[in-house]
Amino acid sequence: MSALLIQFARAPQPGAVKTRLIPSLGAEGACNLHQALVRHTCQQLLQVPQARVQLWVAGDTGHALFTDCLAAGVESVHAQRGADLGARMAAALREGLASAPRVLLVGSDCPGLDPAFLGQALARLEDCPVVLGPARDGGYVLVGSRQPVDALFDGVPWGSGRVLARSLINAREAGWEVGLLPERVDIDRPEDLLYCPSQLLRQAEMTSRGTADCSTRER
Repeated sequence: MSALLIQFARAPQPGAVKTRLIPSLGAEGACNLHQALVRHTCQQLLQVPQARVQLWVAGDTGHALFTDCLAAGVESVHAQRGADLGARMAAALREGLASAPRVLLVGSDCPGLDPAFLGQALARLEDCPVVLGPARDGGYVLVGSRQPVDALFDGVPWGSGRVLARSLINAREAGWEVGLLPERVDIDRPEDLLYCPSQLLRQAEMTSRGTADCSTRER
């Protein structure tokens, strides 16, 4: 296997995930959309040739959602470790690079992370030590590296519109060339729903149909 793909995800819990979408979808609907996005992202990663896939989870690693991902072909599920998002990503990348020459880390909020986009990211890593996939909101949907890049996340104002800008400053100060990919959209805010595939939105409407209901799938 030539690469490791790491997916970050939160354990589904109504009222605790996709909170900015609750006014539009309700707590259960937002949680159901979160689950749909996690599954969709996992399916896309599993289609990338010659790559292993791991899930790194904030919260209950034994949730049925992640058990389903293991059954679909994910190699393993790990607990995220670190005081903030940057520390958690740095730790996952470091561990991943101990067993793979190239590592991509993605979130579970972007339906545009298809195999072609992921393949493009891996190809850019042949020429650049760091690859970032910009998000429309000023963050990024993907970070890839072929070396530990802890300094990339120093001082990043997570949750703001300056996440990408701060990381690019950090990379420049560290002397790392960064390969930038085409911009993608995270599904975080009501206005982002325009970019969400209809089949995923339909799953968000299944609040009364047990298969997608977060509250019935928690352990």
